[in-house]
Amino acid sequence: MTGTKGAPNGATGTTGTPEETAPDLTAPLHLAVALDGAGWHPAAWRETGARPGELLDAPYWADLVAEAERGLLDFVTFEDALGLQSAAFHLPDDRTDQVRGSIDAVLLAAHLAPLTTHIGLVPTTNITHTEPFHLAIGIATLDHASKGRAGWRPQIASRASDSAHFGRRTTPQLTEDEVGDSELISQPLRALFTEGAEVVEAARRLWDSWEDGAEIRDAATGRFLDRDKVHHIDFQGSNFSVKGPSITPRTPQGQPPVVSLAHATVPYEFAALGSDVVAITPHDRAGTAAILAQVAEAVERTGRDVTDRPLRTFADLIVFLDDEPGAAARRKARLDEAAGAELASDAEIFTGTPAELADLLLDWRSTGLDGFRLRPAVLPHDLTAITRGLVPELQRRGVFRTAYASTTLRGHLGLARPASRYAAAG
Repeated sequence: MTGTKGAPNGATGTTGTPEETAPDLTAPLHLAVALDGAGWHPAAWRETGARPGELLDAPYWADLVAEAERGLLDFVTFEDALGLQSAAFHLPDDRTDQVRGSIDAVLLAAHLAPLTTHIGLVPTTNITHTEPFHLAIGIATLDHASKGRAGWRPQIASRASDSAHFGRRTTPQLTEDEVGDSELISQPLRALFTEGAEVVEAARRLWDSWEDGAEIRDAATGRFLDRDKVHHIDFQGSNFSVKGPSITPRTPQGQPPVVSLAHATVPYEFAALGSDVVAITPHDRAGTAAILAQVAEAVERTGRDVTDRPLRTFADLIVFLDDEPGAAARRKARLDEAAGAELASDAEIFTGTPAELADLLLDWRSTGLDGFRLRPAVLPHDLTAITRGLVPELQRRGVFRTAYASTTLRGHLGLARPASRYAAAG
């Protein structure tokens, strides 16, 4: 859980309370997909058409991302973790009937960068146990490799057992009562969110530490670098410091977009401080409006000016999609039976047809959302249903692009390329 969002009118990027502003329904709808293993249902790997023997193979992921790009989606996110997957949010388990094992998200995105041309690539990384300098140069390198299509989803370590892999610190062990309530979860993790916001800020300063034009590369004069355009950042956090500069020159986007997932007050503030996109998890239209109001309050508390730094708001949904009415619900029931339990999630679970999902998306969007991050329940089935069923339906309604108009992730999201803060100061 991480995140925070700007004003509920994130599509326009202006400030104001829900009562003072109205959503811009003429702005393009944004769509992303969250890719994870065989899909977001724990029994997805057992479904006909799944590819469980290929989950750790790069070609499997290349096929998925190519499909997402054919659907003209804004970006894909890749899950990552410091421990094996678990049926419990806060504890490891010993189950052998669900997918266990994954590959590094940043390295995977870097592999996929030259295989794609337009879609944004947003890996998840842990920011509690990983050095900020290393995180910053990894995402910066991905932005160079993708020619401006990198994003970053920072994630704190909410599972205490992850600490044992490093032996440097301990983190709070969540209780059963806490994991049942999103507000209760975030309270013992508040210090990690505070530190996480500092990690994001340090990374942003490192991305700015090389100004545009710092590389001269003039063989005739023997000047490769303009040293006056490379800066120490001298960042001091609560538990770490970073002198800088980065080793990686300024990237095509200047600042790769930061995407966070948020469920409660503390992560809303995290997103308000440092994110460009926040994914929230409402369960109905009224809940969407209420969460957007909470995000707007977090933006106000942190003093963020969303006119200068827009905060895009996405809602997460797990989706089961089939053309035949009722087929998706029957498929979910079959998977639940195979898993031995009904699917539970932080996000709303949708079963239905692409047209029915389009209706829901446009209804929720009227509250002020900019877009949606859809979690396909089964891969590749539900991803293909998104790209070949939902996307054409949205295009017919005139609310989704028919071609990419930008070659960068910031461009897809309607975010301007920022200048280096050090150039502005100097």
